[in-house]
Amino acid sequence: MRLKLVSKFKPSGDQGKAIKGLVQAYYKKGKFLSLLGVTGSGKTFTMANVVSKINKPVLVISPNKVLAAQLYREYKSFFPENKVCYFVSYYDYYQPEAYIPSTDTYISKEAVINEEIEKLRHEATSSLIQRRDVIVVASVSCIYNLGLPSNYFERAIHLEKDKPITRGDLIKHLVRIQYKRTNLELKRGFFRVRGEVIEISPVHQDIIYRIDLEDQRINSIEVFDNLKRRKIQDLDQLVIFPAKHFVVFGNEIDEAIKNIKEELKERVRFFKKNKKFLEAERLERRTKQDLSMIKTLGYCHGIENYSRHLTGKLPGEPPETLLSYFPKDENGKPDFLTIIDESHIAVPQLQGMYKADRRRKEVLIEYGWRLPSALDNRPLKFEEFLERTDKIIFTSATLGSFEKENSYFIAEQIIRPTFLVDPEIEIRPVYDKKRKISQIDDLMEEIKKRIKRNERVLVTTLTKRTAEELSEFFNSNGIKSCFMHAETKTLERAKILTDFRKGKFHVLVGVNLLREGLDLPEVSLVGILDADREGFLRSETSFIQTMGRAARNVRGKVILYADELTGSLKNAVKEVERRRKIQLEYNRKNNIKPETIRKEIKELIEIEG
Repeated sequence: MRLKLVSKFKPSGDQGKAIKGLVQAYYKKGKFLSLLGVTGSGKTFTMANVVSKINKPVLVISPNKVLAAQLYREYKSFFPENKVCYFVSYYDYYQPEAYIPSTDTYISKEAVINEEIEKLRHEATSSLIQRRDVIVVASVSCIYNLGLPSNYFERAIHLEKDKPITRGDLIKHLVRIQYKRTNLELKRGFFRVRGEVIEISPVHQDIIYRIDLEDQRINSIEVFDNLKRRKIQDLDQLVIFPAKHFVVFGNEIDEAIKNIKEELKERVRFFKKNKKFLEAERLERRTKQDLSMIKTLGYCHGIENYSRHLTGKLPGEPPETLLSYFPKDENGKPDFLTIIDESHIAVPQLQGMYKADRRRKEVLIEYGWRLPSALDNRPLKFEEFLERTDKIIFTSATLGSFEKENSYFIAEQIIRPTFLVDPEIEIRPVYDKKRKISQIDDLMEEIKKRIKRNERVLVTTLTKRTAEELSEFFNSNGIKSCFMHAETKTLERAKILTDFRKGKFHVLVGVNLLREGLDLPEVSLVGILDADREGFLRSETSFIQTMGRAARNVRGKVILYADELTGSLKNAVKEVERRRKIQLEYNRKNNIKPETIRKEIKELIEIEG
């Protein structure tokens, strides 16, 4: 089935030229292409057109979960007849295992898994195995170890109506692929047995499969709504994928345990030879404890650290990730398109993940907390990531150095299809001596003007604490406000943005999550506090991205609170004014009067049944 773009809009502004240029360049030699598009120029719509013309499975990588959720919503609306999936880290809270030698502090891994996101991850991998008209919107976590796709597919249970199978064999196979048996409520990843009827709740959907056995054959396969227990359909065949991506069977576990024991023996000998008796005892004790659990339960806390042995890979061999689930051509080469959104942020993340992960694990290994093979449970190196992808298209309003230097074709989108201009910029003092008011007091006056017009305001601060306290201050003064930062849970972030657009509150305060890519046409004012504090959050790129949040509203305005004009501030203002001038001149020549973008408000992430 083709990837079919469905939209009432036609390319306009610079979009048509960009689409044509990118599609033509795609079929030429070279790996990297770029789309340099100002905020509000419709980069996602441009890429949707490119995707439909190239018609290959697509991986869209976003630098954070909020933007991934927005892109997921947009691609779902553009491709309603195809499969659009969401794949991000399923942790609401994650504290990696670590050791601090200077204080002799061991920090165990702690994680809170979001079951809804885990479901969406399984939906992505199972869809990639079964069809080609798939678009997966992912965060950079897609380059982390996921387990062998061959295991995931081969371990799946293939059921057909009238096919011979015993009740005991089906139960045994469900347990082997990590489904749990229950006599109580049927939740995702569980199954229930009632006589010759086996009910299964798959991990990737809120439904129930009811398998009715008769005379050791499958009499019927029915699908029921999990909530109303109403039959949805009858099936002739069914594939049940494993409940976990990391699936290993008995004979493989036995071989893995043997290899882990050999590595342990060698490492303990090394520690004792170097008179590190504490490290030797520590490693031996915890590894044997893990092996006992793996042998008994097929699982242990931190089992991913033994992934090299469990999957039979060689030392240093790259892990299997989400990329491994995408199709390959007849020559075994990647056969899908990769789009890296907000690439100026995402590319450095992809480049830095391997080194950061390795530094942490090297300390654990040195002090006897982990075996050296734990190093192979890792994200891909950037070079490995590039080897496992075909053509890559970078998109950003501020392309990074890698994209600029390596792209053999760069398409530009300066003229917006809405013909809106970049927002008006005003620089005001942090403390106004003449009026004797602070930046907060001044900002509150501006916010009240926007509330009267039922418009929204974004405010960026330098710290999470300031964002929380400022939001609380606004609320205590009768201004409905909310904050959002890195500790805000994934699904909660999506809800906050939807509520913000709906007008349930008027001011959203954040740190760095409010910069790249957020599509909020109701925002008419962006207030940047302490704009003269040079640094990552107040760099030229950050300023341009943050100011762009007001570029989707005809009343768009940016107020920068600064007592001094830093180099980053000057350069950012100069670039925005340059773009503003180009669009104003275009509008004047063509007698165009721009209007605020009208965009339907939908939930960013829909958990489907």
